[in-house]
Amino acid sequence: KEHLPMAGEYTGQVMLDGIGSFLRATIPHLLPGEVRAPNKIGDGLDTADLINVVPGRPPGFCVGCPERPIFAATKLVEQELGKHHIASDIGCHLFSIMPPFELGATTMGYGLGPASASAFNSPDAKRRSISFVGDGGFWHNGLTSSVGNAVFNKNDGVIVIVDNFYSAATGGQDILSSRAGNKTKSTKHPITEAVKGMGVKWLRHIDRTYDVTKMQDTLREALTTDEKGPKVIVASSECMLNRQRREKPLVDKAIKGGKRIVKPKFGVDEDICTGDHACMRLSGCPSLSVKSLDDPLRDDPVAHIDQSCVGCGNCGEVADAAVLCPSFYRADVVHNPSRWDRFLEAARRATISLLQRRRESRRLTFADA
Repeated sequence: KEHLPMAGEYTGQVMLDGIGSFLRATIPHLLPGEVRAPNKIGDGLDTADLINVVPGRPPGFCVGCPERPIFAATKLVEQELGKHHIASDIGCHLFSIMPPFELGATTMGYGLGPASASAFNSPDAKRRSISFVGDGGFWHNGLTSSVGNAVFNKNDGVIVIVDNFYSAATGGQDILSSRAGNKTKSTKHPITEAVKGMGVKWLRHIDRTYDVTKMQDTLREALTTDEKGPKVIVASSECMLNRQRREKPLVDKAIKGGKRIVKPKFGVDEDICTGDHACMRLSGCPSLSVKSLDDPLRDDPVAHIDQSCVGCGNCGEVADAAVLCPSFYRADVVHNPSRWDRFLEAARRATISLLQRRRESRRLTFADA
């Protein structure tokens, strides 16, 4: 902390000087001289081109983020109905503008996604606009500036309220609609009730965003219904980062205490996966990557789910909704198994072994001459 100023703007030069000072004080042999910033004139030590050394890490949703399936469903609907004007909003959901989704045309301000889309409320428009607003932005000013004005002006667009139970983008603080009890704040006020109070007539609530098919069907209905006025979809699922912060210590404690715990894990069958990677183009989860096989007859790497997976099931849901492939599977990992669990496992292994031997006996083989 002594190497960076306590106040003021953390510009690039301030960060460079502070980090350089820290490195020279702790590991001087790795940084022998002054580092010259790219826009700084003068003598100094040229740093290596980090692009050639450090792999790219584009910003995106966290592992298991419940907002990812919302945009996967939006992309699938656009493939069916065509492109729409999409107004984005400040918050985690703004990562929708990044690959693999690349959805969003405008971003005006916190809670102002639907307000900015009001400019496209034309009776001559061939397609309705789609706008997003987070639950934090909704309570900040979206309720009046976006939803209230849409009702007042009879806006015919579609408004998607991304409800992850917190003001997630700023650290997971509680807000009016948070589900958790708070000793000093008033929570558990449903967004749906506030939207109804503003006069919205067409309202749908999805309480599990990972259901990509349901999300897709609801979006399609909102974009094609004959009913006029704003169409509001409240898409609710808890922020996975906050959920893991709450649940992981409890699960670890229960496992250490000898309690039986079942944790779902997802994987990709390497024998079935064709390596077309279509699942990644509709997911983008950091835990879903590629894996090269040792098989000389298969050049393309297959999809692979690593150990950072939190078992949300989004990859499998997307594959099912997009009718991609059956290579995804779910395996339940049982910690502290009971006697019944051990019996079932032994029975399964015996059955599988029997079927494998039976299949091997029916294989066509050629004997040496």
